[in-house]
Amino acid sequence: MARAPQIRIPATYLRGGTSKGVFFRLQDLPEAAQVPGKARDALLMRVIGSPDPYGKQIDGMGAATSSTSKTVIISRSARPDHDVDYLFGQVSIDSAFVDWSGNCGNLSAAVGPFSIAAGLIDPARIPRDGTATVRIWQANIGKTIIAHVPITDGQVQETGDFELDGVTFPAAEVQLEFMDPAAEEEGAGGAMFPTGNLVDDLEVPGVGTLKATMINAGIPTIFLNAAEIGCTGTELQEAINGDPAALARFETIRAHGAVRMGLIREVAEAARRQHTPKVAFVAPPASYAASSGKPVDAAGIDLLVRALSMGKLHHAMMGTAAVAIGTAAAIPGTLVNLAAGGGPRQAVRFGHPSGTLRVGAEASQEGGEWVVRKAIMSRSARVLMEGWVRVPGDCF
Repeated sequence: MARAPQIRIPATYLRGGTSKGVFFRLQDLPEAAQVPGKARDALLMRVIGSPDPYGKQIDGMGAATSSTSKTVIISRSARPDHDVDYLFGQVSIDSAFVDWSGNCGNLSAAVGPFSIAAGLIDPARIPRDGTATVRIWQANIGKTIIAHVPITDGQVQETGDFELDGVTFPAAEVQLEFMDPAAEEEGAGGAMFPTGNLVDDLEVPGVGTLKATMINAGIPTIFLNAAEIGCTGTELQEAINGDPAALARFETIRAHGAVRMGLIREVAEAARRQHTPKVAFVAPPASYAASSGKPVDAAGIDLLVRALSMGKLHHAMMGTAAVAIGTAAAIPGTLVNLAAGGGPRQAVRFGHPSGTLRVGAEASQEGGEWVVRKAIMSRSARVLMEGWVRVPGDCF
């Protein structure tokens, strides 16, 4: 019986922050996958190696974690004052779907470098030496990201001495500005605090009533107090990911929080929306050993934060969740702000499983509503492989 041969598609495999993903130019995708729909989703799942009931993604480019089961599509932007449109797809590992409901803040760091190298940026806007400013339209959430990309001899500078906890080797620093980061989520009315409160009592059947800060900034996030859920805030991955009961509790909390935030109508819908919202828990500073063994001193951080992504405790911190942390920390009275000691602040350094991260945000009240115009953080990015990915020609 004749079988369809494999086809090859131009692609680049990049690390951005503490994530990895397969990047495509929209124009390079097969025609059927150049528009949203079943063909595009099927193609991206086959590229990554999903759905995989073994949970390993052996037959694809994914690496069986939420940080590595990612795809990105980039195209020139028709929007004024933007260079490229950036669309992010979080591919489920063991289920047959791609979640388009949010951004990946870590891979955002790789969008500018990729766009320059892929010829999507006007050469006149790239200095021979210095910094190129790439204006990105984040198509998933309808937001602007400004990437400042180092350039040497007219090419993206990837190597450097910038160290990012959660990434083994140093690289060049890419500074990101997330403009007006409060996400305009369907059903949430575009409000930074969709319930209208800085802190809510979140009723979760089978778990209890928990204090929660639910915020749309960077990515919809539900913040909890670590002590209230039996945690310390110093946990590493195995402490949570090796405890099925704990993971089930967090997923139940996430589902009920999603309903409360107006992101879904019924708890059952959460299973088809794994990427958002995120769940994170916070605690005041404490010393601990990071996953690498590196000591983290309580005196050097403002608070502790642990966050779950795609049902597992993240090995470091999602970039979009870091934006939510910085935004919430800047607003007096949120659980994040209180864990950091309370009061006004423009930046925080928080401890996560792999070390520490600093994120800045400036908040103000306008017409009685909290507004954050910009959140800033630094990441790094590097091309790992470039060429073509191959998939069976009849997979989409």
